[in-house]
Formats: sequence, structure tokens, C-alpha cells
Amino acid sequence: MTEIQDITTEDAVSGPRRLIESGDTRYTLLGTAHVSRASAEEVRTLIRSGEFDAVAIELCESRYQSLTNPNALADQDLFQIFRQGKAGMVAASLALGAFQQRVAEQSGIEPGAEMRAAVNESREASLPLLLIDREVGVTLKRVYANVPWWQRMGLITGLFGSLLSRQQVSSEEIERLKQGDVLESTFSEFAEQSEALYTPLIAERDRYMALRLAEESPQGRYRHVLVVIGAGHLKGLAGHLEQPLPQAPAAERQGLEATPPRPRWWKAIPWLITALVLAGFAIGFSRDTQLGWELIGEWFLINGVLSGLGAAIALAHPLTVAATFFAAPLTSLNPTIGAGFVAAGVELALRRPKVRDFSRLRHDVATLKGWWRNRVSRTLLVFLLATLGSAAGTWIAGLRIAGKLFG
Repeated sequence: MTEIQDITTEDAVSGPRRLIESGDTRYTLLGTAHVSRASAEEVRTLIRSGEFDAVAIELCESRYQSLTNPNALADQDLFQIFRQGKAGMVAASLALGAFQQRVAEQSGIEPGAEMRAAVNESREASLPLLLIDREVGVTLKRVYANVPWWQRMGLITGLFGSLLSRQQVSSEEIERLKQGDVLESTFSEFAEQSEALYTPLIAERDRYMALRLAEESPQGRYRHVLVVIGAGHLKGLAGHLEQPLPQAPAAERQGLEATPPRPRWWKAIPWLITALVLAGFAIGFSRDTQLGWELIGEWFLINGVLSGLGAAIALAHPLTVAATFFAAPLTSLNPTIGAGFVAAGVELALRRPKVRDFSRLRHDVATLKGWWRNRVSRTLLVFLLATLGSAAGTWIAGLRIAGKLFG
């Protein structure tokens, strides 16, 4: 592969470009600013020039659906989202969307306008549209799995704290967003200091997009492909395209999509906790019947109160709070079902989201109060906070049982 042209101008009208030739296919890599009218206009101009017979963009399927169909979540079954354990991922995506919405309202420019322009213009010109980025959910999972456990809570609190607590987006954050997407701008402060975070967030995606281009545009399929990416990915992607890519890129690409499995011992922890708690009850009754009932009472009270409190903080329906209170002590002894799942199920039955909740979701989650006002986001909070309360209750009650038996 030979590099034909390297244009790295910082001009506001023309973004940095790299022109790379691979056999019979030429790639024009256009580094765009995700918060820029000029970038969106440049994408339109290039596609309308007629030079290209395909357009590739830095989007995955889910982000493409979110861009072209803002109400895509309404087409999903919320109950299945909770059942499949995707509530946390959906909440994280909404938090990222909240940041994007606030940037749009503050700057008057919709982040990702250049991607929207590429989608619309390629459709108008009847050009193939190639989605080359990795699924955002996979990236978040690999980010979470790649960093040490003591940094994970910082990432989670940083994500929700920075995106929800501040109503005003700083000029520094907007500048970072011009160089990368919402994911990168959110975690850029961490990524600069952590190779473990930089690798799945930036480096892996550079490689992934190169592999996707090799898959989607094999030799002879396209003559000239316009590749629209954030300016922060330009150097990395160009470096990969300048080197020979594997003949079977799908195998390596699938490796970058895999989520590292948890160790087997991790899956055994919930069952071990259940066994220890039940053993504690048995020991208590063997010593004194009153002590046994006292241990059971504390287990039910602590677990039920903390999980119910989590649901109450999420402003769940009173019947949801009551159901969570009674369910949490039992679900904590059954690793196959969680208190959050029960709480969310009851909340959905009592307050099923309406069409207007889905239509206003993107706007509502841009403010802290909106998370509680919208039925969709509030149900997610019910699930997450009830789960957190139950987990806290399990450990606190378990330690109290241990203290009374062996203290």
C-alpha cells in the first residue's frame, strides 16, 4: 500500500485528509470535527463531487439506528432489556446521549452532524454506506474489562457524574469533542493517563475500522471510498491501511469484538454467599432458636430496607417499593434472579412508558431531573438503584450475621 497524499491542514473549512491507495481501491480518509458545521458541509461537498462510489463512516449499527431513528428504543421490549442484563449498558448510552444533547443545546450544533450528512448524502447519491466502527456496547465492555478493578468505579462515577451533574458543558469538553466522539471526549482525561483505557477506546477501534474496510471493500469492489472519521482516529487508521491487512480480516475482527469472560470463580461467588448465609442461619438455630430467628429477621430487614430505599430514591411506585422490600431478601438468596429485575418488572406493570416518554427521552436525560421525570429512564434507575441497594444489603447483613456468630 502506498500513501498518495497527506493533507493535515487545520483550516476551518477543510479537515485533515489522507489519501491511501490499496491495489485498485483508493481511500480518502477525512478527519472531521464532531461539533462543526464546516465538517458537515465538507462531507456534503465531497460526496456531491461524484468522485466516490462508496462512503464509510465511523458508526456502528446501534449508533446508526440512534442517528437515523431517535425513537429506536421504543421498538425494544424494556422487560427483555432487564432480563438480558443490558440495563446498565442502556443507561450508559443514555448518559452519553445526555452529554451530546447538552452540547447541541449549548452550541447550537448537533454532535455527529457530519455523520448525518454522510448518511443523507450517500442515500441521495445511491452510494453504498459502510458502517465500520465497533459496537459501542462492546467497546464499553472491553473498556470496563481492561482497566484494573480499582479504576472501574471511577469510570462509572465519572461517566454519570460528569454527564448528569453539570448543566453547562465546558469549552474544554467541546474542544475535546471536536477531535473525538462522545466516548472519547468523556474518557479522554482517563485515557491520557492509562494505556489500559486507551487501548480499547482508541487503538483497538483504529485497527477494527481498518479490518472492516478490508471486509467491506475487497479488491475490485470499489474504486474510491470516502472514509469519514473523527480527526483523532486519522493517524491510527491511516497507519493500519498503509500496512498489509490479513487475507481473512473477519477472524481478527471477531477477536476485537469478544468480551473477556469472567473467571469461573467469579460466577461461583453469589452461590458461595448464599451457602454461607444459609449456613449462618443453620448455626444460629443450632445454638439458640431465638438467635436463629434474630439472624433471619436482620437479613430480611437490612436487605429489604436498602433495596426498597433504592427503589424509593428512584421515585418508584409505592407498590414497587413494597414489592422490592419483600423480594430483595429472597432474591439475594437466589443468584438466578435479582431484586432489580423484580422492581423493574413491577414498575413496568404499574407505569408502562408511553409514546411521549420515548419521544422525549433524548431531551429529558439531558438534565438530572429529567431522568426521574421520564418513565423510561426512571425505570432504568429503579432497576439500578434497587440492585445496588440489594447488593449493599447482602454484604451488610452478611457481615452482621458473621459478627453475631463469631464476634
